Amino acid sequence: MDIEKIKGRLEFLREAEKLKDVLRSAHTSCGRTESTAEHSWRLCLMAIVFGDYLTDLDRLKMLKMCVIHDLGEAINGDVPAINQDAFPNKSEQERNDLLLLTSALDEPLKAEILALWDDYENASSPEAVAVKALDKLETMLQHNQGKNPTGFDYEFNLAYGKKYTDAAPLFEALRTIIDQDTKEHILANSKNH
Repeated sequence: MDIEKIKGRLEFLREAEKLKDVLRSAHTSCGRTESTAEHSWRLCLMAIVFGDYLTDLDRLKMLKMCVIHDLGEAINGDVPAINQDAFPNKSEQERNDLLLLTSALDEPLKAEILALWDDYENASSPEAVAVKALDKLETMLQHNQGKNPTGFDYEFNLAYGKKYTDAAPLFEALRTIIDQDTKEHILANSKNH
């Protein structure tokens, strides 16, 4: 047993815990601001729940991607989806933060995490495209489910992530259902103003 390797992995886990305190712009159904860790958890759950529709994909690889896709945010936080165009270096910053976060890990594990993150970020594999689609859909689902502040921009959902959600029939079906929910929120908000 390699005690130094174990200590390094524990140090990584201590640092990764910070993701629990990174807040996103989405709100939970009771109105509390959602954390990135909570988003990642439900993304994993989505990959499990819809796994029977994704049997041609490596679902373990997908789950690993779901867990690590936002891990770099533990260092410098989340950039809300609606503001990402204003941060052209977001990907580079997040990868650098992930390098820092994984610095205590043994090389094989560090390399695996970075390879999964790079695959996800570049949508290089079918699994990465699927996780990207589910990531966008989870965000949209949370926007619709959350108890949001007045003036919340539901319109954003209608175009968000279409490049990925148009990639497979499952994602198109989910998007159709979530888009209908979004349209109902838009209509309800217009009646309240």
